[in-house]
Amino acid sequence: MEKEQTIILQDGEKTGKPRDLFFMWFAANIGILGIVYGAIIVNFQLSFFQSILVALLGPLSFVLVGYASLSGRDSGAPTFVMSRAAFGFKGNFIPALVGWFGQVGWLSVNVTTGTLVLLSIFNEFGLNTSTPLKFIAWLIFAGLVLASVSFSQETLVKAQAFFTYIFGGLTIIVLAFLIPNTDWHHLFGLKSGSWISSFLPALMFVIIGTGLTWTKAASDYSRYQSRKNSSRSIILNVTAGAFIPLFLIIGTGVLLASKVDGLASAENPIELIGSVLPGWMTIIYLIAALGGITPMCFIGLKSSRLILASFNLKVKDSTAISIHAVLITIIPLYVLVVSNNFMGNFQTFLSYLGIGLAAWIAIYLIDYTFLRRRAGYSKSLLEDSSFNPFNAGGVIGWILGVSAALILKNFIESSYYIPITLLISGGYYYISIRAKIKQTSEVIYEKD
Repeated sequence: MEKEQTIILQDGEKTGKPRDLFFMWFAANIGILGIVYGAIIVNFQLSFFQSILVALLGPLSFVLVGYASLSGRDSGAPTFVMSRAAFGFKGNFIPALVGWFGQVGWLSVNVTTGTLVLLSIFNEFGLNTSTPLKFIAWLIFAGLVLASVSFSQETLVKAQAFFTYIFGGLTIIVLAFLIPNTDWHHLFGLKSGSWISSFLPALMFVIIGTGLTWTKAASDYSRYQSRKNSSRSIILNVTAGAFIPLFLIIGTGVLLASKVDGLASAENPIELIGSVLPGWMTIIYLIAALGGITPMCFIGLKSSRLILASFNLKVKDSTAISIHAVLITIIPLYVLVVSNNFMGNFQTFLSYLGIGLAAWIAIYLIDYTFLRRRAGYSKSLLEDSSFNPFNAGGVIGWILGVSAALILKNFIESSYYIPITLLISGGYYYISIRAKIKQTSEVIYEKD
């Protein structure tokens, strides 16, 4: 594992450009799961207009990732190292553990999806799906992902740019075929659902699955950005890089829902999508799908290792890789071989992950906006375990927000309990630091 002093970059090491973030987040969001998102949106009993509006507004939640990325530019530190400022060095273990489990969970989801794509490719060549074939497909894809641990940041940026151009282009070819073959009469005939009980839950589902879930990795890549790079340019490149592919792919999922029954709950949605394509295009589609899911795994594994490093554990790099190898073995194989309920497990995972991340990001952004944006992050604050071991305001705020959400989850839709979590956690933390803001106001606003 990287030593602590190498995690926080010095100014001389921060040579990244904002456009690097565009390619990073574009490639990370061309995954084929976005099509399934679109089908799930329609399943909320929405009209075509409402569904497309969700596909438009949901990915804009990447503004959160863009804004959180500014802290990485300012400090040169990964996301959950900076999180120590708001939670304390040891208090940060709580949200970091949730972030790590979330990242490993997403990595497992993506490895599972990649395995399903490979199975579909094998099927195209006449190999019927079986348990041994599932294991072989998993072994190939998981091995490819684990091999990415050797990538430097420069290599990773180049790889993401390659995936953006090549597999983004292939995805557009597939979309260009699907759109004219849409059953428009069916789509325009869909009745409008309730804006409160249908539209908002659908919107929150997409927000959790896109922008909110990626906030935990925001600064892992923006820490390479030069301090001279403008805030507006960083936010714009991050948001646009993710929004463009997400809107196109989720929107296509909405269109496909008119032709593919059961897409939102299919055991292998990748294969089901391919079944509506002509034979010559199915292979192109599957290659695009495989290429789309791979870069998500690359950056997911790197961020997962960075979160693990924020615990300041003296763990060898080989041990850290082994831990992740075991987890992306157990979880995907359980989903593929034992439960055979990929989409059900996925939606449950997103639901609980959203609660923990909503409470954390609210506190993280309040801390950055009102304290660190101008005053900065001191070395002691981020690296000295005795300087700020436990920040009660952040820890209590997180516990209150998560507890409220878990209680409310049994009574109300996610469209309500996630925003409530944001308000409770963020509101409590802001109240807890008001005195500190006032005491340091002259320092904080000295640059204005």
